[in-house]
Amino acid sequence: MLANNFSLDDKSISRLSNRGLPLETLKSQINDSLDYSLKLWRTQGLNIIKSKGYFYFSTKFMALEKAEFCIVDIETNGSKIEKHQIIEIAGVKVKYGKIIERFESLVKCNEINEHITAITGIKVEDTKNAPPLKEVLYDFKHFLGDAIFIAHDVKFDYKFISLSLEKIGLKPLLNRSLCSLALSQRSIVSYRYALSYLHNTFNLNPNPNHHRAMSDVITTYELFKLCLENINESINNVEDLIRFSQTAQKKKRPKFDPFLRSPILEGTE
Repeated sequence: MLANNFSLDDKSISRLSNRGLPLETLKSQINDSLDYSLKLWRTQGLNIIKSKGYFYFSTKFMALEKAEFCIVDIETNGSKIEKHQIIEIAGVKVKYGKIIERFESLVKCNEINEHITAITGIKVEDTKNAPPLKEVLYDFKHFLGDAIFIAHDVKFDYKFISLSLEKIGLKPLLNRSLCSLALSQRSIVSYRYALSYLHNTFNLNPNPNHHRAMSDVITTYELFKLCLENINESINNVEDLIRFSQTAQKKKRPKFDPFLRSPILEGTE
């Protein structure tokens, strides 16, 4: 995901998150001056720092309790960025395990089909007084800053927001990201890992309203805390957590869905 927006190759990105990248390798892959590139990447949410002669993502040295995470969810009027748009976006900033800041907005939209309305409850008339996409994204980009971007199945939300930023003339996101779905698969046992199913299993959100952005954000926030509580491996920094979410062994799922009355019913779905 980062590699799609970044000028560095996959191997260099991996080294920035782990062993460090030498100056010569970094400079060989950028067209502009190093100082300019570092400043530009910082405006896109990514901090790269130098330590003992090597360059690293700043998150390599960032303890979890001091890190700033931004849990995000969007609702859209379709899945294709070429013809669809964000209709609602929400996020919470989390530090020391607590929510420290919130962002939530509908987005003005001229077309929402019945299928999307049935899922989200959002109608075109609900958005008529909402700010336009450009204004919402400018505000959200400021809110996000350089926080670690978290979402459930993060690729969709991250990519859709990043491409939407490009559509309005801004640079794409470069924030480090973490998938709560992947993290939950490696830290808690569940028959399924859809957000609504995890809520039903662990009673994550006291007031759920599934497929509304802020409700799903709060559910994901509670899931994120639960995941952290159940990780047994040593996690010393943010990059350790990202690596764990991508490479640790997944938990073995139960053979049968506990919400079904009997195993026989499971095969009839």
